[in-house]
Amino acid sequence: MITQAQVVRLIFGLKLRQLRQERGFTPAALAQAVEVSVSYLNEIEKGKKYPKADKILAFSRALSVSYDELVSLNLGKRLAAVSELLQSEVLREFPLDMFGLDPSRLVELISDAPTRVMAFVSTLWELARNYEVRQEHFYLAALRSYQEMHENYFDDLEDAVRSCVARFRLRTDPPFDLHQLETLLTTEYGYTIDRETLATRPELQSLRSVMQPGPRRLLLSPRLTRIQEAFVLGREVAFNYLALKDRPYTNVPSATPGSFEQVLNHFRASYFAVALLMEESAMVADLQAFFSAPRWNAALLLGLLTRYEASPEMLLQRVTNLLARHFGIGSLFFLRFDQAAGDTRYQLTKELHLSRLHNPHGNELQEHYCRRWVSLWLMEQAKQAASPGLRVAAQRSRYWGTTDEYLCLTIARVDASGHATSVTVGLPADDNLRQKVAFLDDEAIPTRWVNETCERCSIPDCEVRAAPPVIIARQQQRRELAEAVAALVQSK
Repeated sequence: MITQAQVVRLIFGLKLRQLRQERGFTPAALAQAVEVSVSYLNEIEKGKKYPKADKILAFSRALSVSYDELVSLNLGKRLAAVSELLQSEVLREFPLDMFGLDPSRLVELISDAPTRVMAFVSTLWELARNYEVRQEHFYLAALRSYQEMHENYFDDLEDAVRSCVARFRLRTDPPFDLHQLETLLTTEYGYTIDRETLATRPELQSLRSVMQPGPRRLLLSPRLTRIQEAFVLGREVAFNYLALKDRPYTNVPSATPGSFEQVLNHFRASYFAVALLMEESAMVADLQAFFSAPRWNAALLLGLLTRYEASPEMLLQRVTNLLARHFGIGSLFFLRFDQAAGDTRYQLTKELHLSRLHNPHGNELQEHYCRRWVSLWLMEQAKQAASPGLRVAAQRSRYWGTTDEYLCLTIARVDASGHATSVTVGLPADDNLRQKVAFLDDEAIPTRWVNETCERCSIPDCEVRAAPPVIIARQQQRRELAEAVAALVQSK
């Protein structure tokens, strides 16, 4: 991450170069005036060095500015966006090295072309304001990119789970015995487990857990299912076993906004918990058996939920961890849709795209997601069912206007309040998948043309269209206008 000292050096260097150019000094002339070498001046302007007080005073006299103005962190209106970026918490906390970026190279880039960087940053800032992109949105987008870079499989976390299991002699046969986790937290890490306090705090009813750090007390909602409690306990074990100090104290990191380090550590602890509850070798063997079935059978997928006593999201998230590494299926996606009781809108609340950005993806323009997606129509089936429960379906989705096709496996459910949720894993329907999934060509799996949103869809006579194709119409109008102008220009 970029340190405060780097920020101070860089801002001073940018300001020095800006004033030098405004006053008409060449680097050699200014260096001679303050009795420093040209190479040293160059390092100052690039933010690599910070001069001593006597040299700052010499620069201020040569450039006819006050000492205080020269050392202030205000870059002026022309470079205000760069100054805002450099001093923002997002950049200062963001672990650039996690993405293989050297902070000093970023500093040098900004130093070499401040005006161009300013224009680029201003554009990003404007887009962020227009689309109400908050800091947590940026953090979550960065986290998704980090997951995609590693195909959502992390050797160090898988190894840590195996080490934890061996050290504490945990039994991992499914379903995982959650009493082991509670015993581990109380005896090894000094926790007290409290299942009563949250029920007395109406303002905290939406939370599943709250951690009080000293003395360690884990407050659990009494409404948690066994699956939810196992996940929370497993995540607490992870925070301690992995020694993750900078962490959120609720199950929802955005409820108490912090640093990117907190978001990353929350993800790492959650990954550890799911990997602990659904042990890698057993899960891989069960997936091999599932994919080897000659016919699509929804009961087999439901059987995995029962075997591991997992939630649909936990199961399919774990599937995304293992497919690229163990099955060679890397170009996949994961989606979670939610629909509140009585609402007609669908919200894409979680997404992951390995290798490239597939459709569907998050749309902040209030457009209508394609109702042909299995993720959505299965939610509707679940809501209309006479009895509550899980609904499972498979669909081969062909994306209109492209050659892309995916086998989508979806689990949907509706809770007692009427809130509907679906989770989907999409696998590229190609020859590689055909070799791995025996039931890919099962005629019982429906095939449908799908698109992104109704507003951007040209599928004719769509029986479930929720809005007219207004974006398509605008694009056609622009093409016709461009063609008419081109014809007029070329005519004699």
